[in-house]
Amino acid sequence: MQTSYLSKDVTILLKDITGLVTPLPTAEREKLIQSGVHYSEMLPLEYEPSEKYLKAYYDALSRYAELTAKAVGSVSDKIYAEKGSNITLVSLARAGTPIGILIKRFLESKYKISVPHYTISIIRGKGIDKNAVNYILERHSAESIQFVDGWTGKGAIQRQLDEAILDYPQIDAKLAVLSDPANVAGKCGTYEDFLIASSCLNSTVSGLISRTFFRTDIIKPDDFHGAVYYGELKNKDLTYQFIESVEKYFDFSGNIIPEENNSSLTGLDEVKEIAEKFSISDINLIKPSIGEATRVLLRRVPYKMLVHSLDDYEHLGHIYQLAEEKGVKPEIYPLKRYKACGLIKNLADN
Repeated sequence: MQTSYLSKDVTILLKDITGLVTPLPTAEREKLIQSGVHYSEMLPLEYEPSEKYLKAYYDALSRYAELTAKAVGSVSDKIYAEKGSNITLVSLARAGTPIGILIKRFLESKYKISVPHYTISIIRGKGIDKNAVNYILERHSAESIQFVDGWTGKGAIQRQLDEAILDYPQIDAKLAVLSDPANVAGKCGTYEDFLIASSCLNSTVSGLISRTFFRTDIIKPDDFHGAVYYGELKNKDLTYQFIESVEKYFDFSGNIIPEENNSSLTGLDEVKEIAEKFSISDINLIKPSIGEATRVLLRRVPYKMLVHSLDDYEHLGHIYQLAEEKGVKPEIYPLKRYKACGLIKNLADN
């Protein structure tokens, strides 16, 4: 798989399908998804950030690089405390990949160990790439595997992973994430819904690769799941700018005291409340957390953007900017575990 990631940072277990799939405009893709076509059978046109939005991204990165680094350190210490030096990181493409690189670099620098890192595909409703899992198990022990993602929304990927790993009883299915507002991950840097700046962009902060793809006419039984390389965006690639902006704040001076989780409420509980409030029958149209709300604005057709405040420029400045560009007015809603929640427009209501 061609990518702008360095091979020393990650082994990409994806099939390069560049040129085999035509990306679709957002509105067309949304209609197909809501008519029953699985999202992984198509690719979206990549959003080209405006100058104002890129400014909001850089501002978010400057504000949150240090907190992101603390979360990396916290979750890395938890991984090492459990597994010792026998660690194989398996990040979930694509949002998990830069986070996996940061965790790998932290562990190797602090504990002077070698940490293999792979990135593989998992697709909601279709499962994990078993060819990729089997490839890793041929080279590493099941007990060493630690799955990594960036954050949790309502916990759908964790539930998908729990189900997929039933076929591999020796592998721990619990994710390690930086931010776990859904309260479902096995290890996290924090339960706070904070802005991980990589969530603000698409391929240009993810090694210039697309989200993962699975359609049987292109992905054969022995293939890894697929992805496209966006070489035309090479001069806009911010992948390592993001990684190095966080890495410079790494602190190896001591173990970080684990944060207390003071709520038994899960993200799914809150999503069900929102579904009832807005009469939404399909909870897949509800995307809680800063990261997921950002994705709604970047590549779906938004219906509403719920926020805990209209004045939280520190956390939500990029969302306000993107919402304005997309013609969506943010609405205050009494969110409990999240600072933002995107609702996708149900096109059947048109």
